[in-house]
Amino acid sequence: MTAFLIRRVLQAIAVLIVVSIITFVLLHLLPGGAARAVLGVRATPAQIATFNHANGYDRPVIEQYFTWLWGLLHGNLGYSYHLNQTVASLIAEKLPKTIVLNAIALVISVGLAIPIGVTQAVRRNSGFDYVATGLGFVFYSAPIFFLALVLVMWFSLQLGWLPSEAPQSDSIVGILSQPKELVLPVVTLVLVQLSLFSRYMRSSFMDGLVQDYVRTARAKGAGDLRVYYLHILRNSLIPMATLVGLSLPVILGGSLIVEQVFNYPGMGLLFWQEAQVDDYPVLLGVTLVVGAATVVGNLLADVLYGVLDPRVRY
Repeated sequence: MTAFLIRRVLQAIAVLIVVSIITFVLLHLLPGGAARAVLGVRATPAQIATFNHANGYDRPVIEQYFTWLWGLLHGNLGYSYHLNQTVASLIAEKLPKTIVLNAIALVISVGLAIPIGVTQAVRRNSGFDYVATGLGFVFYSAPIFFLALVLVMWFSLQLGWLPSEAPQSDSIVGILSQPKELVLPVVTLVLVQLSLFSRYMRSSFMDGLVQDYVRTARAKGAGDLRVYYLHILRNSLIPMATLVGLSLPVILGGSLIVEQVFNYPGMGLLFWQEAQVDDYPVLLGVTLVVGAATVVGNLLADVLYGVLDPRVRY
């Protein structure tokens, strides 16, 4: 296991380097450039040249990248010229809020997906199975921004039950102290994730129902509850563990849209706002953090796979 973890960590570092290179190059290929975004459309060529020289944008892209990489190795993610703040401090301020939002949605999604998927598998082709499958397809295929706007229109504008804006507190405690404001953002993420997780749980549990060890357990007199929850469920959770890790990019991407729609002060909203002004250091820093979270999620999925299935030997 130790050798496997070392290999995976080295692979993760290589992936992060490739992601940072691609992102760095793409950001610098955007039309207009950072100088025009900061100084405005009326900036003179002399002002633009001065800005580019002061921020190193007049150097070759490769040189700029290695300068940024060297700073990263020393804990420096760059400086936001638009917000007049270091990127590291911005991420440290916004990232915990995004983690709280996604963690709540993920826990609820998985907690609901397991019993729903198990019930669908046990009662397959029943009315509950058809309804859950149909709703799952609807929520999974609907664009997340459309789903968020529909929830706002129904529960906020028409019924007036819930506020249309997420908590605006600067602290985690303040955000958690406003549960009513968290409902719509969390529900939006849950509906999308729940449809995916419940479908995989249904398929995995149905595969377990026809395995030999299930027939053996039944032949020994084990009841349905013992067979379902002590024999099949643990093996059915193996694909779920992998799926949760591999779904992190989708979850974080959906969080960016949800944070923008509900004005949630997290890292997704920060990325959206700074993308409007071509704030390259912030965009690159956020992309690197998301890439690192994705790689770590995949690594944790591999480790959990081995924990849940003792037959696996790396």
